[in-house]
Amino acid sequence: MVKAIVGANWGDEGKGKITDLMAEKSDVVVRFQGGANAGHTIICDYGRYALHQLPSGVFYPHTTNVIGAGVALDVAKFLAELGQLAQGGVPAPHVLVDQRTQLLMPYHVLQDTYEEARLAGRAFGSTKSGIAPFYADKYAKIGIQIADLMDERRLMERLEQVCELKNALWVHLYHQKPLEPKALFDGLMESREAILPYVGDSVAFVHKALSEGKTVLLEGQLGSMKDPIYGIYPYTTSSHTLAGFGCVGGGVPVTAIKDVVCVTKAYSSSVGSDVEPFVSELKGAEGDELRRRGGDRGEFGATTGRPRRVGWYDAVASRYGCMVQGATEVALTAIDCLGYLDEIKVCVGYEIDGEVRRQFPVSAQLERARPVYETLPGWKRDIRGVTEFEKLPGEAQDYIRFIERELGVPIKIVSTGPKRHEIIDLH
Repeated sequence: MVKAIVGANWGDEGKGKITDLMAEKSDVVVRFQGGANAGHTIICDYGRYALHQLPSGVFYPHTTNVIGAGVALDVAKFLAELGQLAQGGVPAPHVLVDQRTQLLMPYHVLQDTYEEARLAGRAFGSTKSGIAPFYADKYAKIGIQIADLMDERRLMERLEQVCELKNALWVHLYHQKPLEPKALFDGLMESREAILPYVGDSVAFVHKALSEGKTVLLEGQLGSMKDPIYGIYPYTTSSHTLAGFGCVGGGVPVTAIKDVVCVTKAYSSSVGSDVEPFVSELKGAEGDELRRRGGDRGEFGATTGRPRRVGWYDAVASRYGCMVQGATEVALTAIDCLGYLDEIKVCVGYEIDGEVRRQFPVSAQLERARPVYETLPGWKRDIRGVTEFEKLPGEAQDYIRFIERELGVPIKIVSTGPKRHEIIDLH
């Protein structure tokens, strides 16, 4: 069977921990989209790790960790992460990189950086990891597949084609020195031998695993609000963050996905530009306090270190996020971070042009939305590490059940801390 673990919101919901938890009883973990522009933080027996390229099953010797063809593979960061695991005493994980996976190139990072600088005050808040240029090239059919590294003549031809297009931008728009195809080629040859031991046909591997009755996890990056079609476009990422794309980016048959675990944090957080609509945002001292207390080390990006925007739980966005993901169950994370509050607000509607709505709107309307809140009592108690629902304060139980009713999807996992087994299992 295949189980997808995806985000209901803006990313940073705690998907890495949930994937790591479920990988304990799984055979294969597949990253199916995105690149090194977002991180999954995992605290396990080996310590605290922020994974950016590697799937979150790498801490188990029995799992095979697949990087699917939908991923933007930064080879240098991929190898660096493997090195960090080795330095931390983690046994060498089983990793398989699909031969069709495309390479994030140095010029993608440069283009991302140049474009954000050109946009200045109109910038999208990119992490400058090269993700948007990478996926633009992928669909413009000028991307470089790992398989191209095995055919030097073909690779050089493709690099010359890319540079012809890129240099028109480099010279005339960005006023930079032109790219040199030979220098790019030499760089790829240097990394080829390092990446080759991990390369194979992941599609055939995953299909064989399924035919043998093995359990496969699809691990998504970011969340529903960042999908370039169904998210808050144009303030999105450039790969599809929905479980359905796991069939494409992970090479999994569409009939195989049986469960979709939608992860949502017990409050809202987002890394992004200040111009991005964020209806339930908390600012000032309230926002600073939640940001300081949130996550496992405060609400700061695992990749960039940037302060995350934070706010009250947004049931409108989360209900929509669960819907487009096709959620069969919900994992609610970071509820322990709210124990300092006397009262907790939940956004249950948006007021747009004088009308209160429960349905999530398109981006043009979202910019005019104002939150409609319902206020619940806080529990004023430290609940970190609680593993039984009945041992939670009544107010915390009520908060969980209130969110569950708002989402219309059963909450089956409640995370009460950042460590692997600080979990309440409600299955």
